[in-house]
Amino acid sequence: MASSKKIAIVGAGVAGLALAIIATKQGHKVSLFERGDKVPTLGAGVTLWPNAMFVMQQMGLDNALRDRGGLPSMMCQFDPQGVLQTEFDILAVNALCGLPSVTILRRDLMDLLMDTVSSLDVNIKFNLSITVADVMKLDREFDLVVGADGRMNSVVRQTLYPGKVTPRYHGFVNIIGVSHQQESFQDNAISDFRGSGQRFGIVPVNGGRCYWAGAWNAPIDKHRPQSDWFEELNQRFRSWPNPVKDVLQNSDSASMRHIFVHDIDPLPFWHQGNILIIGDAAHASLPTSGQGACQALEDAWHLSLMLKEEDEVASALQNFYHQRYTKTSAAQMVGRQLAKKFFSGQPEPLLPATHISIKELSHFWMQGLI
Repeated sequence: MASSKKIAIVGAGVAGLALAIIATKQGHKVSLFERGDKVPTLGAGVTLWPNAMFVMQQMGLDNALRDRGGLPSMMCQFDPQGVLQTEFDILAVNALCGLPSVTILRRDLMDLLMDTVSSLDVNIKFNLSITVADVMKLDREFDLVVGADGRMNSVVRQTLYPGKVTPRYHGFVNIIGVSHQQESFQDNAISDFRGSGQRFGIVPVNGGRCYWAGAWNAPIDKHRPQSDWFEELNQRFRSWPNPVKDVLQNSDSASMRHIFVHDIDPLPFWHQGNILIIGDAAHASLPTSGQGACQALEDAWHLSLMLKEEDEVASALQNFYHQRYTKTSAAQMVGRQLAKKFFSGQPEPLLPATHISIKELSHFWMQGLI
């Protein structure tokens, strides 16, 4: 086994917290730096597919996650009138993977991860904005510096690529939120309503709670008040089927956000020396990929394995990149392809069952894990 190392992690998102947990349990000394005053909870909720649940299982958090989340059995696509177009059997792919899929509010996932980090010997510092100069200083003080500091303004990525990586906007805005559904609709089914250049998704969690996202083509407008975006959301979807109206009428206003959706192009390297980027900082994908949090969790798991197998950090990081690049790039590509179809004005049925078999999907999800 490789020797214990001092690891600095910049960013307390999904990737950063997961790596802090796994690396600490493996005997490494971890320090975690977060620019905010608490762990970030941007985003209403996430679906953790079996590949993510594999990592949660390795952390010993899978049962706690199930207790806090939901267990979807189907994914159903509807047109704007509520007519069913296609179905995808989530339980069937779960069975092939040997693990469940779990839906959870992002705040609950982050609380679970943070509670676990707090129970471990991790040095956590909040309200600390790291600069490029700080990253170079950390590089001298630690054996490994890991940037898990997000897609839009990753300082660690800026250290590796000075002024060369610009997140790409894909022309649509996502309005997200959390609701308590007043009526039962397709119990345990993720519902995806698609119209011409518009989409509304509803993901049940538990106890009648759900998270949702409404999206449409729009230019970036950072000066427009958030209330205007919410008003447009209601105008656009007010005539859509009752489940959509229901979640809009019963939304937790504090949970609602508008997001101009960006990703980044696949990068030719994720590290230099002992400085590495992971998660969205390295391979941000669109939400249409359904794999953002899942691939962040996989990063944490695979990096921990490389550090366990390789005593030389540079060699471990190179092997990590080669192990992860193909899968993360595929997730990015799928997200872009689906977004182009969704918002082209000519939506097509594109649930996984329509273009990839359950066996193929399960193989992709579990690739490199089992």
